[in-house]
Amino acid sequence: MFSYQDQFSAATKSNLQAQLDLINNLTAKAFEGVEKIVELNLSATKASLEEAALAAKQLASAKDPQELLALAAAQAQPGADKATAYGRHLAGIVSSTQAEFTKAAEAQIADTSRKLSALIDEISKNAPPGSEQAVSLLKATLSNANAAYEQLSKNSKQAVETLEANLANATKQFTAAAEKATASTRAKK
Repeated sequence: MFSYQDQFSAATKSNLQAQLDLINNLTAKAFEGVEKIVELNLSATKASLEEAALAAKQLASAKDPQELLALAAAQAQPGADKATAYGRHLAGIVSSTQAEFTKAAEAQIADTSRKLSALIDEISKNAPPGSEQAVSLLKATLSNANAAYEQLSKNSKQAVETLEANLANATKQFTAAAEKATASTRAKK
């Protein structure tokens, strides 16, 4: 039979390794998210530069102010649509990265909690008489830690949902403002 110190030492080593694995996993997920954002930004920048060059050529070829205004108005709505699509795509990347973080953290915490609970159960079976209070205290501490994690997880999910709702609302407002500006420009013709 192992001593309690050996059991705690093995559990500590296992927990440390699991935490290092979690950190490596989260770091990899973070880099994947950053890569996606960089790809999105490069693609958006390239498309914007190409469209700006084309728009400049079109505006330079305008014969009179009326045609210039018409060309400018025609370019406003597609630009707003592209900005809205960019915002949605960026929000999707951030949301999926956050979901992967949450999933990995939840799995790690559940595994660690399960292992710790099993260790406490094993110790309680072999505990000397009179140590029931100490074992009970360990179980209560584990239960409290799990409850705190669950509350933190709920709060994090609510914060992400609020962020996504705010982003969706901002996107709607931006789209409405762009459509209003386009309609106003067309009405001035």
